[in-house]
Amino acid sequence: MILEVRAVAPFYKNGFVVGCERTHEGVLIDPGDEVDELLAAVRDRELEIQYILLTHAHVDHVTGVGAAKDALDAPVYLHKDDSFLYDIVERQGVMLGFKVRQPPPVDIFYDMTPIHFGDYEVRIHHTPGHCPGGVCLQIGKKGSAGKDLFVGDTLFAGGIGRTDLPGGDYDILMHSITEVLFPLIDDAVVHPGHGPDTTIGRERTTNPFVLEYFATKATKRD
Repeated sequence: MILEVRAVAPFYKNGFVVGCERTHEGVLIDPGDEVDELLAAVRDRELEIQYILLTHAHVDHVTGVGAAKDALDAPVYLHKDDSFLYDIVERQGVMLGFKVRQPPPVDIFYDMTPIHFGDYEVRIHHTPGHCPGGVCLQIGKKGSAGKDLFVGDTLFAGGIGRTDLPGGDYDILMHSITEVLFPLIDDAVVHPGHGPDTTIGRERTTNPFVLEYFATKATKRD
């Protein structure tokens, strides 16, 4: 699998290019302010991008959607529960003191069926909590349990997503992490929206927020 990641100031948000090494078809995930670098990687890798896939609609994850759409003419995917955030991206930017371009309309809302490119498939997992329409994109060879998870801001190395923004909910987020992500294979690589990669197994056993959540649940049962 071809994998490129880029991040730039001010948000240092990870954007991804994922491609099939045989067919050179690919997908673009969460193009933000680093979109020019992502498009350069697409050109360098001679990829044909089939889809622009969004894990959620917070402003830092979508500021490059317009430029990506202009350059690639690929359909934009989003979970419908984040439509209310996507529709006010320009306003989100103003609230943070940034002037941003309102992205083009969403082409397709995820219906949770796999998306295919080249020899690979993307399995969609709804992981709300950080925001209502958060998803995890599980990518692997067709017919196999993919070992690469693009989780947006649901889970980080040693951290979890914020729940103090509109639509955030701590209990729902922890359910998404422990009941949707953690049942996936331990050695699955977690590619978060910010910071370094980690694994499902590492976060299950060492993430302090997860351990506190498990301990609180055990105390309540007792």
